[in-house]
Amino acid sequence: MANRPANAGSGRVGPDRGLAPMGDIAPPPDAAAPRDPAGPAPASHRATRSSQSDEPAVTGVLAWVPYLVVLAGAAAAMFVVSKGSAYALRGIAVLGATLLAAALARLLLPNRFAGLLASRRKTSDVLAFAVLGAAVLAVALSLP
Repeated sequence: MANRPANAGSGRVGPDRGLAPMGDIAPPPDAAAPRDPAGPAPASHRATRSSQSDEPAVTGVLAWVPYLVVLAGAAAAMFVVSKGSAYALRGIAVLGATLLAAALARLLLPNRFAGLLASRRKTSDVLAFAVLGAAVLAVALSLP
């Protein structure tokens, strides 16, 4: 017993312990019956294929547009801020407006066109963008 690890248990397996020996465990139902390679796919795979084929191929390219617009707005805001302290408030205001535009885009666009703006559920994405945008704009308006 001294050479056994502490988490090895007693080693007793049986009906009195409520555990089945490892050899008595049945394989999963999918592995029990061999599948015909030419046969139909399971229903879950068919549903996935049909939903993917319904979307146009252009969706992937169009999904980048809102993200790139928001990214360009944030880059423009950083550029304005980098010009000096006289332009810092304008740059902060541009960043806040960009975040509010991202919230509006996420709210209005369907999920397949939201692209990288969609990271969670729509309500939490819109709420996060709107709160951050409003907070940044509040900071911009409160500074002298």
